[in-house]
Amino acid sequence: MHTGATTRVTFGGAEPGGGIVFRRTDLKGAPTVPARLTSVSGVERRTTLAANGAEVHTVEHLLAALAALEVDDATVEITGPEPPILDGSFLPYVEALRSAEPVEHGGVALEYTVTEPFSVREGDATYLVGPAPHLRIAATIEFPHPLIGRQSGSYDITADAFARELAPARTFGFLHEVEQLRRKGLIVGASAANAIVLDATKVVDNTLRWPDEFVRHKAADIVGDLALVGGRIRAQVVAERPSHRGNVALGQAIRRRAASSGHPPLDIRDILEILPHRYPMLLVDRIVEVEEGKRIVGIKNVSMDEPFFQGHFPGHPVMPGVLMIEAMAQVGGVMLMGFGQKAEPAAEGGKRGKVVYFMSLDNVKFRRPVVPGDQIRFELELIQHKGRGSRMRGVGYVDGHVVVEAEMMARIVDR
Repeated sequence: MHTGATTRVTFGGAEPGGGIVFRRTDLKGAPTVPARLTSVSGVERRTTLAANGAEVHTVEHLLAALAALEVDDATVEITGPEPPILDGSFLPYVEALRSAEPVEHGGVALEYTVTEPFSVREGDATYLVGPAPHLRIAATIEFPHPLIGRQSGSYDITADAFARELAPARTFGFLHEVEQLRRKGLIVGASAANAIVLDATKVVDNTLRWPDEFVRHKAADIVGDLALVGGRIRAQVVAERPSHRGNVALGQAIRRRAASSGHPPLDIRDILEILPHRYPMLLVDRIVEVEEGKRIVGIKNVSMDEPFFQGHFPGHPVMPGVLMIEAMAQVGGVMLMGFGQKAEPAAEGGKRGKVVYFMSLDNVKFRRPVVPGDQIRFELELIQHKGRGSRMRGVGYVDGHVVVEAEMMARIVDR
C-alpha cells in the first residue's frame, strides 16, 4: 500500500510465549521485529514497527487477523518492508490463517483484563475503556464527505464475528489527498483495486460492501493496533475518531491499567532467591508480570520507614532519584537472570553464580517527586540483546503518571 513493494508473507509456528514476531527474510541476517508497543516507530496513515535495524510498515491488517483468531504465537516471515495489501481488507489474512488451522500448544495465554473504567485522549481521538468479558469495540468516525458523515458501530471481537462483520471492510482514502501523501512517500502502491477511493461525491471505480464500511474498517484497525499489547484483551472500548496514534496510546494505557494473567508473579521470597541485594539496598517488593526475555513489571512500595528519608530532605521527604533508578535496575536484573516462573533455590554454579552489572544509563529523566505512601510501578522492555550484554528501556509510574524513565545497559557476569 505505502511502499509500493511486492512482497510475500509466510506464517509459521513459534515457541509458547514467543508472541508475534516479524522476520525480514530479504535482509542480511533475517533480523526480527517483535510486534510490541515498544517497536512502534511510525503512526501516520498506518502503523510501522522497527527493531534490530529493520522496519515493517502497515502491520495492522495482518495483526488484526491474528488477534481476532486468538493466535498468540507466530513467526511472520516477510520478503520486504510491508505485508501485501491484497484487496485492502483484513479478510484474506483471516482466510489464510483459518486454512492453516492454528493449533493449541503449551503455555498459558497472556491476558489483560480491565477492571475499572478509564479514558484516553490522544489528539482528536478519545477512548472510554471499561470492564467486559471479551474485547468489544464501539467506534464513531466523522468525515466531511456525503458518503461518510458521522458513522457509528459496535462489534464483538470474536473470531466468527470479526470475520463476518469487520474483516471484509477495506481501507479508504480521498482523491484530493493523493498527491500530498505521495510526496511524503506514502500510498505509493494504492489504487482502486486495494482501497476505497473517494472523490468529492462518490466512490471511484468500486462499490461499497456496506454503507458503513468506513467505520467498520476503523474498528478493525483498533483490533490490529491493540494486538501490539502482546496479550488477549478483555475490555469494552468506546472510540471517538480513532487513529493509529490514538490506538497505540490506548494500548499503552491498557498495559498500565489492566490486570494481567498468564505469568505467575514473584513475591519477596522469590526475589531474594534471584537478586543478591539485601536490606537496605533491596528496593523491589514484588514482580507482577514477567514475559521472559522480553518484559517485566515490578512494584516498589515507598514507606516513611525507608532509611534514606532520615537524611534526604528531612521535613520534606522525597525519594532520591538515584534510588529510583536503582530500583528500576533491580527489576531489570530479575528479567535478565531469566526467571519467568517461581524461583527455585539455584544450585552452585547456576544463577547464584551470576550477578548483573549495569554499565551505562542514557536518557534519564525525573518527571515527578516520589514521596512516602507512593507505589512505583516499574515497566521494563528488553530492546537489544547481544552476547551477555542487554539494553533495556524502563519507565516508572505512580498512579498512572510517569515519575522516572531511563535506558540502561547491563551485563551478566560471574560472581
